Amino acid sequence: MVTPEGRWPLPGQAIDPYGVLVAEVMLQQTQLQVVLPYWRRWMAAFPSLEALAAAEEQAVLLQWQGLGYYSRGRRLLAAARSIREQWRCGADRSCEAWPRELELWLALPGVGRSTAGGILSSAFNSALPILDGNVRRVLARLQAHPRPPMRQQALFWQWSEALVAAAPGRGRDCNQALMDLGATLCTPRQPSCGVCPWRASCAAYAAGTPDHYPVKDAPRSVPFQVIGVGVVLNAAGEVLIDQRLNEGLLGGLWEFPGGKQEPGEAIAHTIQRELQEELAIEAEVGDELIRLEHAYSHKKLRFVVHLCRWRSGEPQPLASQQVRWVRPHDLDAYPFPAANARIIAALRQHLGIAAGDLPQAG
Repeated sequence: MVTPEGRWPLPGQAIDPYGVLVAEVMLQQTQLQVVLPYWRRWMAAFPSLEALAAAEEQAVLLQWQGLGYYSRGRRLLAAARSIREQWRCGADRSCEAWPRELELWLALPGVGRSTAGGILSSAFNSALPILDGNVRRVLARLQAHPRPPMRQQALFWQWSEALVAAAPGRGRDCNQALMDLGATLCTPRQPSCGVCPWRASCAAYAAGTPDHYPVKDAPRSVPFQVIGVGVVLNAAGEVLIDQRLNEGLLGGLWEFPGGKQEPGEAIAHTIQRELQEELAIEAEVGDELIRLEHAYSHKKLRFVVHLCRWRSGEPQPLASQQVRWVRPHDLDAYPFPAANARIIAALRQHLGIAAGDLPQAG
């Protein structure tokens, strides 16, 4: 299984290609320490490829909730279904049942060159390179490369390929060592150069400037937006939620309705306007429930959340997949973006719903 010191495999442990696939997809754009609890929870919920392929998308997104970049979860589900249909090996967890050809893995949704290389080298000891964030950092320091790695991907792939080629028959060990080195010693901040086995060959260490690498592009300005959010309650005490379209960063997730505040617009008017435009309902905007800030890689958002009372109009999914009235007790059954967890907690506190009053999982 995955460990804080590295990834795959542990000495003497059987290698499950499905578990490797899940880990590699989760590790795209997410650090290992963050992935660990999610991977364990995922493997408990979907212990085999067959279990995942048979799952509903909402169940998959619920398990992915909080990990971010939710399209990865949807693509992983699509990949599992593709494997089940095309390769017909999902019920067999042995390595012999899974294809070893790079092209077949690259044809799967959400599987790029580094992910495919990680799967094939870890599960089957294939002599294929990888190029994740840890490996880029190690190579950039080893060469003291003066440009951002993402601007010279082809060159970094050549270096990674050369390392694997220099260890014939040990593709798994080579890639594992590179990942371990980046995860434990050649870390982003305060690298442990004094105990690094490559310090005698490292150009950045020789120059005394390992912290200067990898070179980064100048930071871009990140736009800031205020989002008005309406927590709309009806006479039965149910709350209105809608499901986002299957596109973009948060596609397929549920949320409380709302949208961007226009220049000079009062937040109450923002909420009323969004409820009319997106759901075709009229609601009375009441007290502020909570305000919170959340940062994505491409923007920063401030959510100003108000309690609202539904007045008229049958909710329509004019800008979403579907809308639903839900008991506040049952909100945990729906996958929400991470920022919504605090909104749900604030709503339950406002309504006097204690943790012991909530449905128990399982």
